[in-house]
Amino acid sequence: MIAHLRGKLIEKDTSRVVVDVNGVGYEVCVPLTTFSAMPERGGEVSIDIHTHVREDVIALYGFSTRRERSIFEKLMTISGIGPKLAVTILSGGSVDDLISAIRRGDLGRLTAIPGVGKKTAERITLELKDKLQEFAATTPEKSGVEVDVLSALENLGYNRVLAESALRRAQEGDREAPFDVLFKRTLQILTKG
Repeated sequence: MIAHLRGKLIEKDTSRVVVDVNGVGYEVCVPLTTFSAMPERGGEVSIDIHTHVREDVIALYGFSTRRERSIFEKLMTISGIGPKLAVTILSGGSVDDLISAIRRGDLGRLTAIPGVGKKTAERITLELKDKLQEFAATTPEKSGVEVDVLSALENLGYNRVLAESALRRAQEGDREAPFDVLFKRTLQILTKG
C-alpha cells in the first residue's frame, strides 16, 4: 500500500494532482483544503496517502496533513460514505470547522455540503461525535477579526477553504493584526494565487 508520496508536482487542479516520484507520475484525488495547500506546478510536495482498493480500481487520495487523512478515514467508516463523498465533505470547509460542526451536531452546516442530505448528516454526527476526542485540543476557535475577514471574503465571492488558507498565510508572524490590515493582506494573497 502507498502511504506517502514525496516528489515534484506536475499537474494540479481542484480535485486532483499528479506527483512525479522518480519518473513515475501518481494521480492523486485531493480535497480542496489540500489543493489550496499545494505549491505551484514544478514545486516539491509531500502528501499523506490513503490507498483505496476495489476489485476494478486502485485509487490514491492525498492530504496535506495526517489529521486530514485521519478524518477522511473516519468518514469512510460510516455506511453510505465512500471516498468520493468523504473528499467532498472535506472540501466543504476547513478540517477544524468540520470537526466543530460534527461535535456540535450542526446539521445545517453539514447539509450545506453537496451530496450530504439530512440522514447522512445525522449519521455523521451520531457516529463520529465521540470519535473526535483526539482532535478536540487541536481545534482552535477563530477570533472575531478572523471570522469578520472570512465573512467579508465570502461576501466577495471567494471560496471559504481558499480564503481560510490565505488568511493563515496572512497571519504568519502577526496573529494580532487589526481587521483592515488582515483583510488587505489576505485579499492580496488571494488575488496573486
